[in-house]
Amino acid sequence: MGDGSVPIIVICLIFPFLGLFFSLYYAWQTSQIEIDPKRQNSLVHNDGSNLTMLQKMHTIYQHIYRGAHAFLYAEYRYIGVFVICFSVIIIVVLGLTDSWGNALMTCIAFLVGCGTSVLAGLLGMKIGVYANARVAKAAQSSLEDAFETSFKAAVVMGFVLCSMGILNLFALIYLFRLYYTDAFTKQDDTHALFEAIAGYGLGGSCIGLFGRVGGGIYTKAADVGADLAGKVREDLPEDDPRNPAVIADNVGDNVGDIAGMGADLFGSFAEGTCAALVIGSQGDLWTKWEYCAYPITISACGLFVCFITSFFATHFTTVDENDKIEKTLKYQLLISTILMTPTLYLLSYCFLPNITENLGGTTNVHYWHVFLAGASGLWSGLIIGVITEYYTSASYAPVREVAQACNEGGAAPNIIYGLALGYLSVIIPGICLAITAYVAHVLAGFYGIAIAALGILSTLSIGLTIDAFGPICDNAGGIAEMAGLPEYVRERTDALDAAGNTTAAIGKGFAIGSAALVSLALFSGFITITGDTFDVNGTPTVNILKPFPFSGLLIGAMLPYWFTAMTMKSVGRAANEMVAEVERQWRENPAILIENNGVEPNYDECIKISTEASLREMIPPGILVMGTPLIVGFLFGVQALAGLLAGALVSGVQMAISQSNTGGAWDNAKKYISSGQLRDRRTGEVVQKGSEAHKASIVGDTVGDPLKDTSGPSINILIKLMAIISLVFGRGFPKNEGGYIGKIFGY
Repeated sequence: MGDGSVPIIVICLIFPFLGLFFSLYYAWQTSQIEIDPKRQNSLVHNDGSNLTMLQKMHTIYQHIYRGAHAFLYAEYRYIGVFVICFSVIIIVVLGLTDSWGNALMTCIAFLVGCGTSVLAGLLGMKIGVYANARVAKAAQSSLEDAFETSFKAAVVMGFVLCSMGILNLFALIYLFRLYYTDAFTKQDDTHALFEAIAGYGLGGSCIGLFGRVGGGIYTKAADVGADLAGKVREDLPEDDPRNPAVIADNVGDNVGDIAGMGADLFGSFAEGTCAALVIGSQGDLWTKWEYCAYPITISACGLFVCFITSFFATHFTTVDENDKIEKTLKYQLLISTILMTPTLYLLSYCFLPNITENLGGTTNVHYWHVFLAGASGLWSGLIIGVITEYYTSASYAPVREVAQACNEGGAAPNIIYGLALGYLSVIIPGICLAITAYVAHVLAGFYGIAIAALGILSTLSIGLTIDAFGPICDNAGGIAEMAGLPEYVRERTDALDAAGNTTAAIGKGFAIGSAALVSLALFSGFITITGDTFDVNGTPTVNILKPFPFSGLLIGAMLPYWFTAMTMKSVGRAANEMVAEVERQWRENPAILIENNGVEPNYDECIKISTEASLREMIPPGILVMGTPLIVGFLFGVQALAGLLAGALVSGVQMAISQSNTGGAWDNAKKYISSGQLRDRRTGEVVQKGSEAHKASIVGDTVGDPLKDTSGPSINILIKLMAIISLVFGRGFPKNEGGYIGKIFGY
């Protein structure tokens, strides 16, 4: 397969296997914290905790475990039907428009991508559910033990997903070499190989769509329903066991924020890598496997960098005070970015030619040009994370202004300030992404944009770790509350949860930034494949002044709004069902609301409502996202589709950032008030939990929940999935202006 095969195999196999072994070891360590009261006498962490509390913890844990598995298995049955149907579409469409051999290979890659994403989401959910009660148990010993337990469990999620993604993609390429025997000796075969491999990214993104949308609707239906019924109408504390929806809320944290986020970011990794492979093979890199494999080595070495980085949190830092939690997690991003920068340079030096005559539409590309393109994406990701933290953390002025607005004007100013904050938070990330796209394209053309996307994703393992940390700690706090653990335990879990809420917002910013660059890379790949139709001085391009591209641009810019409306209304409908069920239980059995009387609500019925609602409501947005590029591509041609993709990308990125940050700010403003940190500017008195200001903050948080956990993050999938569908089916779309409609009307 050309020079350099042996070091590539070592890098792309050893580092992922190291990541898997590392994950298994941390999973085993987590399992040593025993929560089953029947095995109390054999506890490794036996701290003499009350057996009744342990029994409650274990019972709640079992409710969450059963609910999460029931939802995912039901969701995967729906997904299984979709995968079969869409596989048939891939084979038929590509078989008729390209070749049956390429269609079959693309379908195989699609199935492997789907399977990898499903497995990654399932394993991530399992470790999240498995760890939450154990974090609450560890918090009885110390804050340090609780932090270490939650962080190591989150590490399992990050490293398992990335390791499996790299291994399966690498194995798939070697398997396809058996069919494309002339790859790396004939350019057409090399093109065909990597265009078929793009099906891997399509599979990952399709599962990411259902995981993100379905999981997001589930978790926010339960969360909003629990808040409206419990906090607003009955003035119950958060995670009060008398509220029938609280278990469904905790289940949602795992299936939405862990499994959904994992599937989303796996899709970004798969799509970004596939885009780089396709674009690289279209240029002069096709002659050697070591050149083409460069994008995979970035992810593999990034895994090792994240492996080293994680030790700074677990071995070199002692998290024994509340203010150290958030700092330790933020340093993970900074350290991994610093370590990855020279690593990226060495990879560029070792695996790329000194000068490439033609790469991504640019001539005379040096290896260090590609390095700078990747580094620009890497550091843009860090800046976006820092800016996201500034606008969503209660440690800084923007969120505190939102909290003051609750105190001084109530719910309406809270909504106004929160929306303004979200719009402002778009400015710097937008500038960063623009600079990154410009620098990357000037240096290495379309290939540089793809490598910039992989640059931001090179530290994906750490990004996933700090994101999964949030919902794990959130669940731990809920279990501590419901099990009636001592106040000091809840203080520790609340501190972890507060930091985790901020890092979850950082994770969403990371996901959105990576989605923007990945979508641009996929768009570049699509233009590269279909570029012979855009005859502007022989350069692949799109002229938006022509009617079909401009019309597509307007339609594409509209799609994120349509998608947001669908998902938000889905959450609203499901939340109304949840409120009706909670109130029915309280009405028919008023004893539920009597504290400590031993009457348990019917948690399973609320879990069932969230499950059925999310599965029902995720189908229309899925049809919108997957059907639009196929309809536009075939009916109106590649030029209209190019405009559609550009419009959706530009509009979607701004909406995703503003929605996610607005919702995160409202959430943390509520936490800032409820923790007693807000003081009235006129009197200097502490604003108490349960005050009118606190109730106003709950309204904002309830409005923001579907923005930050359903609609905003799901727009990532919209812009990525439409782009990867366009890339995979690109050769099948009509190349004339106006597509089949144009042929009918004689354009």
